[in-house]
Amino acid sequence: MKTPIAIEVQTEYLMDSSNPAMHQFAFAYHISITNQGNEPVQLLNRFWLISDANGKVTEVSGAGVVGKQPVIQVGETYRYSSGAMLETPVGSMQGYYEMQRPCGERFQAPIAIFRLAVLNLIN
Repeated sequence: MKTPIAIEVQTEYLMDSSNPAMHQFAFAYHISITNQGNEPVQLLNRFWLISDANGKVTEVSGAGVVGKQPVIQVGETYRYSSGAMLETPVGSMQGYYEMQRPCGERFQAPIAIFRLAVLNLIN
């Protein structure tokens, strides 16, 4: 069954928050979650797999996003920004949001893999 949730991601390298000499590369990601279904949904939990170029994988999970568990009405888009710190200038993230319908049924809205990369490093 296709999820009624569309997820778009934009990323950016945060040069001022990074310290390449100490293997600290900071990235922001901006998420847009659109409810394309026919009923409101609530975002309950998040699950991320964050990978760097050395093969290090970090799992992050927890309630909501940026301290919120928003209800997204039909046709509405919820937006938020967060960040990740990598030990390499290139990495990726993927995961899912656990959503809940008004009847209490829960489902996963997958977040396709996306790249985190320092600009001008990779063509």
